[in-house]
Amino acid sequence: MATVTEKKKASAPKKLQHPKEQYLFWFENMLLQRRFEEKSGQLYGQQKIRGFCHLYIGQEACSSGAVSALKEGDKYITAYRDHGIPLALGTSPNAIMAELFGKKTGTTKGKGGSMHIFDKEVGFIGGHGIVGGQIPLGAGIAFAEKYNKTDNLCICYFGDGAIRQGSFHETLNMAMSWKLPVIFVVENNGYAMGTSVARSSNVTELYTLGEAYDIPSEPVDGMSVEAIHEAVSRAADRARKGDGPTFLEFRTYRYRGHSMSDPQKYRSKEEVEEYKHRDPIEQIRAVILDNKLATEEDLDNIDKKVKEIVAESVQFAEESEWPDPKEAYTDVYVESDYPFVMD
Repeated sequence: MATVTEKKKASAPKKLQHPKEQYLFWFENMLLQRRFEEKSGQLYGQQKIRGFCHLYIGQEACSSGAVSALKEGDKYITAYRDHGIPLALGTSPNAIMAELFGKKTGTTKGKGGSMHIFDKEVGFIGGHGIVGGQIPLGAGIAFAEKYNKTDNLCICYFGDGAIRQGSFHETLNMAMSWKLPVIFVVENNGYAMGTSVARSSNVTELYTLGEAYDIPSEPVDGMSVEAIHEAVSRAADRARKGDGPTFLEFRTYRYRGHSMSDPQKYRSKEEVEEYKHRDPIEQIRAVILDNKLATEEDLDNIDKKVKEIVAESVQFAEESEWPDPKEAYTDVYVESDYPFVMD
């Protein structure tokens, strides 16, 4: 039978590794992404958001943990599941929602939609629709930072399906040869579009692919914002020292389908519910409450604040104007008198 002392030890709150402000940042930052994406899903069902739409629900730790580990001036690039990272970086939810609506007040004047959010002011070099296309771009951004001696780095995200692309291997080889300040991150949510990693590759420990190029590589609990913060911090230190890239496998999970049109027949409801027990937001909520960093009322107020921000973004998008059709010809060519530009 356990003694009273042993029982107290078993129920003791998790020892804090970071300041109070860090945990509260993670909670609010991830919650903003969750509420924004939940609302986006509803609006898509109402056909107010059109085209393709890929939600980040369940993967919020992958963005928040990296943002807290990096510094201003660092660059971020990802695939088309791209609402979460700019929200984590501080891009206006109003501008992102307006972009989803296709309005001219959006991040790319309504031209990019869900899959192509950009915000150079916070270092977000966009969501990219070509599978794996952003991987060589990420290395190119890192090359520019090294060439200009900025001490900045690029963190390049892609999905588990993208590592089947030849450009992944070509880029890792070049990045390590040139010791580029880049952190490669595969957000392994298990299914690419709808095919499990186990069915599409003999190598299921994806991080080991980086070892073929002598790149320090490791798996990371993608449902733990603390684990991601620590892994990205180590990788950033390495990059800034001039030691080159790191390859991280964030083992995460999306609660919703690959896109809004995904019936999700390739996995069971029980599997999804099992992962929800490891929800990154609930993990941080527990740490905050167990260590008395805030009260339930405090966290409820944060949730209320976040919901108001999201509601405001929807109103902003609804009230914003549609772009003029002539906008289709702007921001395409640098030369204003280029032959194919029409009046």
